[in-house]
Amino acid sequence: MRTVYVNGEYVAENDAKISVFDRGFLMADGVYEVTSVIDGKILDFEGHVLRLERSLAELGMPMPMPADDLLAIHRELVSLNAVDEGAVYLQITRGAPADRDFAFPPEGTPQTVVLFTQSKPGLAGDAAASKGIKVISIPDIRWGRRDIKTVQLLYPSMGKMMAKAAGVDDAWMVEDGMVTEGTSNNAYIVRGNTIITRHLGNEILSGITRAAVLRFAREAQMTVEERSFSIEEAQTADEAFITSATTFVMPVTEIDGVQIGSGSPGPLALRLREIYVDESRKAAV
Repeated sequence: MRTVYVNGEYVAENDAKISVFDRGFLMADGVYEVTSVIDGKILDFEGHVLRLERSLAELGMPMPMPADDLLAIHRELVSLNAVDEGAVYLQITRGAPADRDFAFPPEGTPQTVVLFTQSKPGLAGDAAASKGIKVISIPDIRWGRRDIKTVQLLYPSMGKMMAKAAGVDDAWMVEDGMVTEGTSNNAYIVRGNTIITRHLGNEILSGITRAAVLRFAREAQMTVEERSFSIEEAQTADEAFITSATTFVMPVTEIDGVQIGSGSPGPLALRLREIYVDESRKAAV
């Protein structure tokens, strides 16, 4: 049985409880982060903390504790649960006022802070990367502040189920004719030696893995172009892939039933995955 962290205490998962009045439960009034674990160490922690601070600030919430304390909790959970490869999930909400109300709770209401681990053996060597994944396109009907990593995940969850019903692995969301992002990842296409991915803005999440992968790509003398692209352009690309904290770099071999490139994972995506895993291992904390 896992040990989880709830509001200052390490407890067995079956004993973990929050109030029914918690704003995260009633209003999706909270943010989250997921950090990967390889070799028992945390990947990209600094980047995740910086994004967490920004998400909280955009919603008018403070950091509940210093970053060093959060890191200590991450490490303790990884140790207590003997996680070699996997992830740590962190969620912070505006807390639990005395009753349900659309208005924010009184100043000084304690925030809710929850963390738990997920063990995922084989994360770094995921066999899916050797064959790639298939995606479909769906309309993007989410709210306008997708740059904030909130717990409002109903539509992305529905998108995952649409993909499952279509017999594929995931979905790319489309707004005004252009791809925004995947249900839980950033989307890319490749033409020659050029990597193309949507520019940052309120329409997409600023992926921590995205930032690292683009940095590694530039260091490897690959060209990066941050702009919008359509499903039609993606279908004629040489390669396509996604990035996220738990998939790293994952090749995409089919979009809406159209084979991408050779129909196999492309060399650039596979090379980027190799670089990302190697460099992340070195920098893990």
